[in-house]
Amino acid sequence: MLYWHNQTEHYWPAQTEHYHQYVTANGGRDMLPLPLFKHEDSTLSSDHEASAITFQYILGAATSPAVKLHEETLTYLNQGQSYEIRMMCNQNMRGLLEPNGKMLKSTVRVVFHDRRLQYSEHQQFQGWKWNRPGDRLLDIDIPLSVGIVDPRISPTLLNAAEFLWDPKKQTSVSIQVHCISTEFTPRKNGGEKGVPFRIQIDTFKMNENGDFTEHLHSASCQVKVFKPKGADRKLKTDKEKIEKRSPQERSKYQPAYETTVLTECSPWPDTPSCSSISPAGSPGYSPASPIPFNLPEGCSTPNHQVDGSVQSTVEHLSPTLTIQETQQWLHLHRFTTFCKLFANFSGADLLKLSRSDIIQICGAADGIRLFNALRLRSIRPRLTVYMCQESQQGKEKEDGQESPSAAMCVYKEIYLEDLTKAELTNKLAALFSISPNQILQIYRQGAAGIHILVGDQMIQNLPDESSFIINSLKVDSLDGYYMILK
Repeated sequence: MLYWHNQTEHYWPAQTEHYHQYVTANGGRDMLPLPLFKHEDSTLSSDHEASAITFQYILGAATSPAVKLHEETLTYLNQGQSYEIRMMCNQNMRGLLEPNGKMLKSTVRVVFHDRRLQYSEHQQFQGWKWNRPGDRLLDIDIPLSVGIVDPRISPTLLNAAEFLWDPKKQTSVSIQVHCISTEFTPRKNGGEKGVPFRIQIDTFKMNENGDFTEHLHSASCQVKVFKPKGADRKLKTDKEKIEKRSPQERSKYQPAYETTVLTECSPWPDTPSCSSISPAGSPGYSPASPIPFNLPEGCSTPNHQVDGSVQSTVEHLSPTLTIQETQQWLHLHRFTTFCKLFANFSGADLLKLSRSDIIQICGAADGIRLFNALRLRSIRPRLTVYMCQESQQGKEKEDGQESPSAAMCVYKEIYLEDLTKAELTNKLAALFSISPNQILQIYRQGAAGIHILVGDQMIQNLPDESSFIINSLKVDSLDGYYMILK
């Protein structure tokens, strides 16, 4: 059985003590002199104190020295290794939390850094789950965590976990990332460059109804995950490369720090709660069902029947289609799953995407299908047959009308895919504007004028682009027609 620490009597030392501790460990690092770790001047206004940075999260992993100045830090992690994230809150924030309860809720997650991969995050993670059944992208190492309460995971959110913690007490959560960066890189010839991830923490406080929905703070850092011990080798390689450069070139790069400070960022959108699903310590693994998308207006579920006039309007995607018409086009062409990803795309926006962009967003199979649909790549039918109505031709001759159709028989094309008698019956019924039930039988006129019953095998052996003149014989007693193909 797994246990987590809940140190009710152990409190943090003074914030200034922590500040000097991390500055010393990081060799005089200048990123941490923040107002929350110093006793501010008493003359500062309360508004200034409320607007000051209130939280700081520190990941116990070294940053890469091969990052240029003014760029975001990059941290290397080993797959499956436990890394501590220290969570700190300044004294001003502690006082504000007292009226609504002393506990906070934080959600830690691993997400894609690349925006294009963020669009297809659900498909990418589901593909990873298919190759690694029963595994999670992110886990909490509960025995090594300190001060966290009620850690929970969701079987549908493989990349996230949440927990409660008291900002007055020492708190650190230990995380394990089980996915590696190269697992989401298209395989070519080996040695592919892995994609970067983000470790993000979102913190909430309790509202008046007792729910943790009021957002307080979010921070994240950029990481790359390697196979076991791969991060150590990569960090060593980066240091050796930088040391070989001249002092002038080395001044363009950031120094390597022993720890990584998560920088403030926007909260992660559409954050579902894990609290009512599954505690992290529960045994076993429940297979996840696909995460449902909240479809925007104009995009319906697969069971929704779209009006025929709307269907004809958005049958072909054109640059002039609005956002709502583009959503309808995606639904009609069986791309309902991606309606949310393209919620703000017009027809022109979709058509500007390249083949590689669409594949990265939608995955290989759906991406190629969507690209072909956008480029209107029609599939050739299995059989094309040309038909002309004999009754129409005879009527024009009797009336003595001189028209192009009187001098020649005008044929209409019929495209067949299933190559069955039932399909041909439906096509002929549409050609004559009658019900398929009114076609009693279909015959083909053979040598010496004999009538041969048409069946599936005869249709399957018809030459492509065959042409026939149709003679329809009405049977009044049966309220139907005999169709004779000449």
